[in-house]
Amino acid sequence: MTDGFLGYRTSFMLDAVVCALVLVVPTLVYSIYLVKFRAKFVAHRNIQLGLAVVLLLAVVAFEVDMQQIQGGWQNVVAKRAVPLSTEQLATVRTVLWIHLVFAVSSPVLWAVTIVHALKKFPKPPAPAAASKLHKTLGWASTLDLTLTSVTGLLFYYMAFVR
Repeated sequence: MTDGFLGYRTSFMLDAVVCALVLVVPTLVYSIYLVKFRAKFVAHRNIQLGLAVVLLLAVVAFEVDMQQIQGGWQNVVAKRAVPLSTEQLATVRTVLWIHLVFAVSSPVLWAVTIVHALKKFPKPPAPAAASKLHKTLGWASTLDLTLTSVTGLLFYYMAFVR
């Protein structure tokens, strides 16, 4: 798998993760809608757990591809038909570092939110004393995941599209 499927000289897994980044935010919004406006607590839990598992598997596969198969992101960027200038590469590196802040904090915060919910909410899930903290953690996780998606898409665009 030397090239991605989105039409750029990336990798299959990089393109797969980009697609996941596009889908994660609408899925989160839908999950929040279900719990907030429809009181569908079980559906909210199931979507969140499913999304967490799918994204965890995607990220693990992506990291194996990027580190073990591709030899690092700079090797993938080097496959571009038109190489990035030194200045462009520096900008891409900065965007990547910003992305990594969110990409590293998101799974940690999301895991805390999920573990808190699984431990503190009744089965089946329903409003409880833990709801206030869960709502705060949930919004923080949603913001963090949204910023992970936005910065990841920005990195992809700057490194491979423009």
